[in-house]
Amino acid sequence: MAAAYMIITVLTVVANAAIAVADLVRAEFVLANSAAVGVPPSWLPWLGALKGAGAAGLLVGLLGFRSLGVAAAVGLVLFFAGAVVAHVRARAYATMAAPAGYLGLAVASLALTVLRWGGA
Repeated sequence: MAAAYMIITVLTVVANAAIAVADLVRAEFVLANSAAVGVPPSWLPWLGALKGAGAAGLLVGLLGFRSLGVAAAVGLVLFFAGAVVAHVRARAYATMAAPAGYLGLAVASLALTVLRWGGA
């Protein structure tokens, strides 16, 4: 279980850090996906900062600050659940795979963190 916790959480950290950077540099695919769900480009720095904070919190959780890791995982679950809802409301099903994948990683990281550490 410790190996699964480490692998999934590191994968979640890397994925969220990468998409945070993509948000901050306004990558073309990010702009297209945002437009598909009606998110204004002015929100991208804030959304990128939230994803980056989630990645950093998970990383700090891996380093021993378990409560912060749990809080970051919960935050990412809520963030990406909201993203999936935004895609459903906009009927942007073609672009929903990415937020659904990030949501899956966040849920897996949260579950494995709680199983590994018993909460916080």
